[in-house]
Amino acid sequence: MLISLLSGQLDFATAVVDILASLVVIFLIMPFHEWAHAFVAYKLGDTSIKSRGRLTLNPIEHIDPIGALLIILIGFGWAKPVPIDDRNFKNPKVGMGISAMAGPLANLIAAIAGGLILNALLKFAPNFIITNQFGYYIYLFFVYYILLNICLAVFNLIPIPPLDGSKILFMFLPDKWVYTLYKYENVFFAIIIVLVWFNLLPLDIIQNALADFVMWLTALPFSFF
Repeated sequence: MLISLLSGQLDFATAVVDILASLVVIFLIMPFHEWAHAFVAYKLGDTSIKSRGRLTLNPIEHIDPIGALLIILIGFGWAKPVPIDDRNFKNPKVGMGISAMAGPLANLIAAIAGGLILNALLKFAPNFIITNQFGYYIYLFFVYYILLNICLAVFNLIPIPPLDGSKILFMFLPDKWVYTLYKYENVFFAIIIVLVWFNLLPLDIIQNALADFVMWLTALPFSFF
């Protein structure tokens, strides 16, 4: 992350690798995340998604400049939310909840894909990764890429509006509670940003555990070689 470079926590080359991984996530994975929301909502009945131009992987349609900048600076951020009309669902709360799940799931799929590539390199080209400096930077790239995707998945699953986790939670809450929580979503989101900025949420524990699981899971296919 850029802030880590400026604070002296990372050397220049490592920070560049980190930023490159962030750019891949911004221009490829964040659009995939938002497309997943749109695709699932479309399949569940919200055909208006297509006319809004969000049923696409084109990054121009999905990138939020501030959210993208924060990903580069501090390692978490957001894209432009997909506008979903829950009136088009047979069950609005369930439809919104399932559509919301698709985004974090897309990040987990992306992390698993990165884990498979990284484990393949470790299995079939260990000397290149361990002894070659360029190979080591490739290794770091995939580590950062996997961790960033997991970070975004965990962050989005926080059950506070407007994050995806809130819509999953709302499937199980009375409408009156849902309305009240939506009413103050801007306040909740501002509080979350402050808490994450000052590292006051125990997200690291969840992220590290999930990263370990992804690396273990994606190493399994190569244990047979």
